[in-house]
Amino acid sequence: MKKQIILCGMCIALAGMMGCNPTSDSVQVNHLQVEMKNNPQGIDVAHPRFSWQIHAGQPDLVQTGYRIQVAASADDLKAGKNLLWDSGDVKSDQSLWIAYEGEQLQAKKPYFWRVKVDTNQGSGKWSDVQTWGMAMLDANDWKGQWIGENALSNPGEKDQGDTRLAARYLRKPFQVSKEVKRAVLYISGLGSSESYLNGKRISKDVFAPMPSLYTSRVYYNVYDVTDLLQQGENLLGVVLGNGRYFSMRVPGMLTTGLPSLLAQLEVEYTDGSMDQVVSDTSWKVTSQGPIVANNEFDGEEYDARKELKGWNTVSFDDSAWKTADLMKEPGGKLTAQPNPNLAVQDTVVPVNVIARSDGKFILDMGQNMVGWLGVKLKGKDNQPITFRFAEILNPDTTLYVANLRSAKVTDIYTPAADGEFSWHPSFVYHGFRYVEVSGLDYQPSTTDFAGYVVYDAMSTTGQFESSNALVNQIHKNAFWGIRSNYRGMPTDCPQRDERLGWLGDRATGASGEAYLFNNALLYNKWLQDIEDSQNEAGSISVVSPKYWEIYADDVTWPSAYFYVADMLYRQFGDDSAIRKHYPSMKRWMQHMEEVALKDGVIVNDTYGDWCMPPEEQHLIHSQDPARKTDGAILSTTVYYDLLNKMVKFAELCGQTADIPAYQKLAAEMKEAYNAKYFNRETAQYGNNTVTANILSLRLGLVPEGFEQKVFDNIVRKTEDDFGGHVSTGVLGIQHLMRGLTEYGRKDLALKIVTNETYPSWGYMINRGATTIWELWNGDTADPAMNSANHVMLLGDLLIWYYEDLAGIKCADDAQAFKKIEMAPVFPEGLNHVKASYESVYGKIESDWTRDGNRLDWRVVVPGNTTAVIRIPKAYGVSVTSHPGVHQVSNTETELVVEVGSGEYRFTSK
Repeated sequence: MKKQIILCGMCIALAGMMGCNPTSDSVQVNHLQVEMKNNPQGIDVAHPRFSWQIHAGQPDLVQTGYRIQVAASADDLKAGKNLLWDSGDVKSDQSLWIAYEGEQLQAKKPYFWRVKVDTNQGSGKWSDVQTWGMAMLDANDWKGQWIGENALSNPGEKDQGDTRLAARYLRKPFQVSKEVKRAVLYISGLGSSESYLNGKRISKDVFAPMPSLYTSRVYYNVYDVTDLLQQGENLLGVVLGNGRYFSMRVPGMLTTGLPSLLAQLEVEYTDGSMDQVVSDTSWKVTSQGPIVANNEFDGEEYDARKELKGWNTVSFDDSAWKTADLMKEPGGKLTAQPNPNLAVQDTVVPVNVIARSDGKFILDMGQNMVGWLGVKLKGKDNQPITFRFAEILNPDTTLYVANLRSAKVTDIYTPAADGEFSWHPSFVYHGFRYVEVSGLDYQPSTTDFAGYVVYDAMSTTGQFESSNALVNQIHKNAFWGIRSNYRGMPTDCPQRDERLGWLGDRATGASGEAYLFNNALLYNKWLQDIEDSQNEAGSISVVSPKYWEIYADDVTWPSAYFYVADMLYRQFGDDSAIRKHYPSMKRWMQHMEEVALKDGVIVNDTYGDWCMPPEEQHLIHSQDPARKTDGAILSTTVYYDLLNKMVKFAELCGQTADIPAYQKLAAEMKEAYNAKYFNRETAQYGNNTVTANILSLRLGLVPEGFEQKVFDNIVRKTEDDFGGHVSTGVLGIQHLMRGLTEYGRKDLALKIVTNETYPSWGYMINRGATTIWELWNGDTADPAMNSANHVMLLGDLLIWYYEDLAGIKCADDAQAFKKIEMAPVFPEGLNHVKASYESVYGKIESDWTRDGNRLDWRVVVPGNTTAVIRIPKAYGVSVTSHPGVHQVSNTETELVVEVGSGEYRFTSK
């Protein structure tokens, strides 16, 4: 049978239509961003960085130059006069993270910019005008004071144990007597806030601002509110919820204070004059509103009889309200929030309402989700309606709540009168699939409810499907689990009395998540939480922000600090986190040498290979010594890898004087480690667990020549002792799928993924999981630790999906997918994969179908990038000269095709 390659697709068709001499109209610049945001307000860096994408109808598009202009007004920019910066024509293919180099930027001022590019297909026109606004650049820019109600004023309120506190409502009238040019609100409402101007919500943000270690750093948000002002009297209103500022549990969790507000509204008039409206004791406050309690663990209670009709409008009579109190300052540095707030980003339609004999109703959302339950119901005067949440049902259709620990997870709405009402909470969220509804005297319909999915505002960047339904469902469960655990920080779980930023869960997980979501701003912010939570000795809190203060001097959990920073550089091309946190990272490395290095190995370990599948399904942790990996093996292998990371980081940061010490210690550790833990006769590490061997192998500690023998031990252990199932905990699984595949056992990797017996992701799904469990045996283990919505057991699975199954991988010698390595492993048992990833350069697509030795593979490469495409010779394709193809070469096992941007199709016939 003759086989050939056919290269075709949209770009080729367009090229034929347009001819060979593209005009400037064919080159388009879009997706323009400042610090990875679209027209942002509140940038607080002195040299903001610009990025864009380029597109054209022709294949093989490469940027050859750019020109950026910045001005203080859009009119000046369009006219090309009074420019603050004109980069001039820069010969470069760089289109990411280009720093502003013009005149010094001023606090609180708006700026405007545009860019045009030169390419190998002609020059583009000037882009549309973009804008950004600067934030406060100095603490002295703030004129407002922290205000609130400094008392527990309502029945049942308490600041100890399971805390209870009503929301605070604050309002301030002010006059606008001139024509307004621009009005900007700078605001931090702690713990969470909703803001109104003349009765209208200022934004759709949820839980603003984002959580932090408030004694070290306090985030504020910036909003352009020009269009909400009116001539004459205006009213600025803010309602404060508790969030993480007034903690859910005291003692036991860090708490800072009672809800507090700092606000500053700056109104600029067309005549050049300015007015400021600031938070001070001229504001009024009350806690006698309808939100009588809000606690992220326990729920929100809303009493409609206490509604303050029109409280956020000018006409409301606030004579019964108190004068606002001056509050104790949080103490942290005021910082413009670098990442978006949460938002409602999806809606779930319930699938069923079950009527129980006790008069209660059970609502089934059909999906374990996180956010709010919105309701439209008929209530009766003074008759509370209660909503209680759970992830799982008991066999008798009651809620399974044992795994929620002390969290009450209950919302209560008390109607003010008979009739219909619509409601959802404002300052709490729940992780749930099922809701118990009580207090109704009629059968509600599924249309009376909606599940509002709430998580950090970010785009979905990855799509994946295959010919295997289970593989697809695992991806879907991962998608739901990941976004369930974004709450201004990556959390461990969304349902019980924890919901914290555990580092160990994200060491490798963040990289897999980055294929599904544009999570760069969230993780950049979280790295700052980690540094802010570092203590004076250099120890890193394994929960950050340190709402639980745990300085274990462990290696494996703090490694997330380094791995996430590296992910941001690899995946998004952003080196700012590495540069910013290098001193803190160096301090921790030195601290660990001082407290944990002994005879060339790191001896400290706290958590072991957490949650490896136990030998009995009622156990949380294995009791079998043969299944447990020596903690020193875990710590030493990971620390060795971090030393090598620090070599790269030091070079990037210009700290080359640090490199010899890292290299010397790494060499000494490798020698000492192998002398102590490696058995050359059996080629095994320690007691031969898969985790011990795979960490040693993938992190580069195996002596030369023994790699295959160590890998053979991994395979034997997996196949013979565990029947082709997972045998690692959260550390080993970070390398399992890629390790098996790199050394030729893609079949075993696929078997692990498609298993349906314990322990496996398929086992979870067959027992009703729609997210990822905390434990492989989450249906049988002690409920003290069996969250049904965790992500730590994903390990490197999502990376494997996109890089190995789909073949969408950033080349090792590149960042941000500037050069793409496309080499799917085409495992037997999988005959179709279709995936896409929206990289910072644009969408990358891979869509292959295989039938025996016949292959049909469609590839899309975005503008200003190149790809190396590897096709196994078993498919017998050949390539001739074609637009976009740069080079074709053959090895003994594969055909290698180097291409520029465009759409290509490889088909064997």
